[in-house]
Amino acid sequence: MTPTPATDTPAPRRKRLASDPRVLRLIPAEFASRHLVLPLRRAGRTLSVAMADPSDAALIDDLKFLTQFEIEAVRAGEHTLRQRIDRSYEAATTRGGGRAEGMGEATPAQATPAEADSAEAGEEPAVRLINDILGDAVHRGASDIHFEPYESELRVRYRLDGRLREIMRPPFRMAAALTSRLKILADLNIAERRIPQDGRIRMPVADRVIDFRVSTLPTLFGEKVVLRILDRERQAFDLESFGMEARAERALLAAIAQTSGMVLVTGPTGSGKTTTLYSALARLNTSEANIMTAEDPVEYSIEGINQVQIRPKIGLTFATTLRAFLRQDPNILMVGEIRDRETGGIAVKAALTGHLVLSTLHTNDAASTATRLVDMGIEAFNVAVAVKVITAQRLVGRICPDCRVETSYAPEILNSVGLETGRRGKGAFYRGAGCDSCGGSGYSGRQGLYEVLPMSPAIRRLVLAGASSEEIERCAVDEGMITLRQDGFAKVTKGIATLEDVLRETPA
Repeated sequence: MTPTPATDTPAPRRKRLASDPRVLRLIPAEFASRHLVLPLRRAGRTLSVAMADPSDAALIDDLKFLTQFEIEAVRAGEHTLRQRIDRSYEAATTRGGGRAEGMGEATPAQATPAEADSAEAGEEPAVRLINDILGDAVHRGASDIHFEPYESELRVRYRLDGRLREIMRPPFRMAAALTSRLKILADLNIAERRIPQDGRIRMPVADRVIDFRVSTLPTLFGEKVVLRILDRERQAFDLESFGMEARAERALLAAIAQTSGMVLVTGPTGSGKTTTLYSALARLNTSEANIMTAEDPVEYSIEGINQVQIRPKIGLTFATTLRAFLRQDPNILMVGEIRDRETGGIAVKAALTGHLVLSTLHTNDAASTATRLVDMGIEAFNVAVAVKVITAQRLVGRICPDCRVETSYAPEILNSVGLETGRRGKGAFYRGAGCDSCGGSGYSGRQGLYEVLPMSPAIRRLVLAGASSEEIERCAVDEGMITLRQDGFAKVTKGIATLEDVLRETPA
């Protein structure tokens, strides 16, 4: 039952909004500021909280879950409330020697009202640990952080150089507190543990501001939380630094230099498609171009580009956003992903009517992308004319240059994949032995593998004729296209990647 606002009394407003410093620790300062709530006093199992909107049942439920008290909502003016929140928490920080904010930032979800006064013991370790983990992951160059609850333990893993590595196993009793802390930072509903949620954290780490994309998932023993680290300073949006083969790079750069047509990037999740598209947009981003993007989610904010976050729950889909874009006098459009016939059809028509359209699909290779569009129900003629180039890509670990050593493989393994034996010396194979620089993994960063298929007249004829992806690939290879696996083998012989990684990540 939603509490009703307290009846106004003759007491002066200043006195009515006076907050007991002992209850400030029950609600984190950042949560209070974000939602305009201020804990006032506690009476038994009831906590009085000043709110700008006492009728907000969802917020009251969050407060119940966060504090483990019944909530008595007291109405207060927004301006007055904001001032009182700032003054109260600032005063508490001064009195507590800088500790009050930490006291209330992550009350363990399992705390009871009787334990709330001593919540400092459970809160501060959770706050410090989250800050330490986020800072350490950024420092190590991780791309993702995984918090994984099991029956009697909690595991934390980083994805480093494309591989998950276990970092620590915090005490299991901290699992709920750590999850609550992350959900508060991401502005998620901390009381909702039955369905997945997505949010975003933006916070300073070291000497720069880092974005973390947060995803929660209910599992058998609690909520698994994954954070994708979006560090703009570590991400170089420069197509010419990707390590593409020269002919493939020229074909891609020529396609994005055109004023109309479609450029498609394909590959599985986590293969770097978004980075490729952002790099193309960075190259095209001038004061003369109206660039608009529809993304789910928006990973990086780029000055000079109009970016829209897709919100399917309210009807803001890729298709509806793309239609709106066409009434905004655009030059260049980027669609985060073509998922259905409607979106694909609008994107193709935009490409045919004087717009440059960039987008992604989930297919195994470049050749199967054209047939995938046709299978969606888009006319083969429109696909053949609109599409200018298709790029397929994968990411593999880059061998650490500080511990790179030569290695060898059995002749039958090399023969089975079409590589020559006896390659010692020039063109030898390499691997990382592990050193302090790479943390013993043998890898340092990641390297892209690329397959770029320009839509030549011969390829267009095959698409119009309804040819299979195998026929399209054979024609493209005859015209000089380097496949993903061939590009991988080139990286192997240069000592950039290992043969095992290339065979695992590329289609045969």
